[in-house]
Amino acid sequence: MKISSKQDLLRRMMIVISLITTSLILWNTYQFFLKFKEEERLKMENFAQAQIELGKIIDINGNISDFPLKIIQSNSSTPMIIEDSEGNFQSKNIELSNENVQEYLMLLSKKFKKENKPIPVIYNGKTLSTMYYGDSELLNKLKYYPFALLLILLLFSAVILLYYKSTQVASQNKLWTGMAKETAHQIGTPLSSLVGWAELLKSEAVNPDYVSEIEKDIQRLETITDRFSKIGSMPVLRKSDIVKATIESFNYLKSRSSKLISFEITSPETEIIVPLNLELFSWTIENLVINGIDSMKGKGLITLSLTTTEKIVLINVTDSGKGIKNNLFKKVFETGFTSKKRGWGLGLSLAKRIIEDYHNGKIKVLKSEIDVGTTIQISLKRL
Repeated sequence: MKISSKQDLLRRMMIVISLITTSLILWNTYQFFLKFKEEERLKMENFAQAQIELGKIIDINGNISDFPLKIIQSNSSTPMIIEDSEGNFQSKNIELSNENVQEYLMLLSKKFKKENKPIPVIYNGKTLSTMYYGDSELLNKLKYYPFALLLILLLFSAVILLYYKSTQVASQNKLWTGMAKETAHQIGTPLSSLVGWAELLKSEAVNPDYVSEIEKDIQRLETITDRFSKIGSMPVLRKSDIVKATIESFNYLKSRSSKLISFEITSPETEIIVPLNLELFSWTIENLVINGIDSMKGKGLITLSLTTTEKIVLINVTDSGKGIKNNLFKKVFETGFTSKKRGWGLGLSLAKRIIEDYHNGKIKVLKSEIDVGTTIQISLKRL
C-alpha cells in the first residue's frame, strides 16, 4: 500500500509540474508575442517618419539622402498599404494580381485596420498619406504557437491519464487474479475431502439418490474451482456446440432457482460450432442469469434466445427486473460497479472479460427500460 501511495503521489507531482511548466511557456510566449508586435509597430512608425524626413530633404536640397531610403527599403517582411490624400493605394511586401489592384488593396487595408491601428504620415500639419500594415509572416506563425503548445499539453496530459488508468486497471486485475487463484486453492482442500466422503457413503447403506445429488454438487464445486483457477491466464478454446453449452448452463440454474422465477429459452435445434472455453462460457451465462434474478428480486421472467447468422451467434438474456438507466449501459461492466447493497460488482465485469478478452466477442446492454426489464446481448464469431 505504501509503494502504491508513493507511486500515486509521484504521478500527481508529474502532472502538476507538467501543467506549471507548460503554463509558464504559454505565458512567456504570449509576452514575447506582445513585445514583438510592439516592435513591429515601432518599426512602422519609423518607416512613416522616414517618409516625412525624405520629403523634407527633397524639398530643401533637391536630392535624396541614403538614410531615409535605407529605412524604407529595410522593411522586407511586414505587409503594408499606403493610401495617399487622393485615395490611391500603393503596397509593399504584398503579392498582387493584375486585375482590380486598387479595389483589392482597399479591401485589404480595411482588414489591416482591424489588425493594427493605421499610422498617418503628417507633414506641416497636413496628412500626406495613411499607412496600413498587417502582421508579418513570423508574427502570424507566433499566433498559433500557444495553441500548438496547448495541444501538446492536452496530448501529454491524456498520455499520463491513460497510463495512470491502465496502471490502476493492471493493479486491479492483479488483485482479482490473486484472489481468484487463492479461492481456487482454498476450495481444493475441503473439496478433496468431500470426494472421499462421497466414496465412503457409497459403501454404506445410504440412499443412492442422496449420494448422486452430493456428487453433482461436488462436480459443481470442481467446475467452480476450475473457473477460478483460469482467471488471469489465457484459456484454451475448443470447437464446441454453443447451443448445447448454453442450454445446459441455463437449465442448471433453472433447476436450482425459486419456483417464483419463470425460465424460457429459444434456440436452434441443430449444432452451432463456436470456439469456446466451456467452463468460462458457462460461467458467463450463469452470471447474466443470476444478475437478472437479482434485478427481479427473486420473482419474474428470465428469457434466453439464441439466434445465428452466417458469421455470428447472438445470445440475448432478458429479465423483467428494475432496468438500467441509459447512462449506465457501459458502466455496469466496470469492475466494482454494483447497484446491490451486498455486491462486489464482479459478475458483469467477469462476463465482459470472458467474452471480449478470451473469446474475441462482444457483450453489451442491448436495451433496458426502468421497471420493465433489461436485455444483455452476447455476440460471438462462429466457425
